[in-house]
Amino acid sequence: MLAALLDLVLPRTCCGCDLTGFLLCPSCRGLLDAEPLGRVCPTPCPEGLPRVVAFSSYDGEVKRLLLAHKEKGQLGLTRPLGWALAAAVRRADLGAVVLCPVPSSRAAVRQRGHDHAMRLARAAARHLGVPAERLLCPARAVADQAGLTTRERAANLAGALRATGTPHLPVVVVDDVMTTGATLVEAVRALAAQGHPVAGAAVVAATKRRVR
Repeated sequence: MLAALLDLVLPRTCCGCDLTGFLLCPSCRGLLDAEPLGRVCPTPCPEGLPRVVAFSSYDGEVKRLLLAHKEKGQLGLTRPLGWALAAAVRRADLGAVVLCPVPSSRAAVRQRGHDHAMRLARAAARHLGVPAERLLCPARAVADQAGLTTRERAANLAGALRATGTPHLPVVVVDDVMTTGATLVEAVRALAAQGHPVAGAAVVAATKRRVR
């Protein structure tokens, strides 16, 4: 009853396409049920990047859904986006693994009010029947990545993460978006330094990178 009254006062619109009456309309929900895009690699490809599988390209409705979940706190999108991430992991066909999200800074988590990457990792893990563990944490502060070149991103992130935990199952690093791949490279470095075997990486979406 309360939800119905709230919808009358503040009618929902789809986070992907603005259709009134839905947080996630059937059409946009169908996009998250599609076949994964498959293996992706940015151009230029950074040294040390693991095999990465993406569910989708980072554009259109999928981009809007990810931004709504991450920046606008639309937590009702966690489960369907987690399903898409699980589909990317399943496409990688890596067997029994543990999902490890790329961590956000503590300041970003406080500002957003939730840890979007961990939420997606746990949702995907439930779909797959595998564990999700917080094996990575920030080791130092980094600058805002927006507007940085591929080289600048790599330098900004070098040594930015550290890993914890006892190695057991192979790790799949998961994130919402891959841009240059620098974050995934740093995650793999930190995990390997702790002795965690990294089987690959999976993301909900990957940007289309081109050499300038």
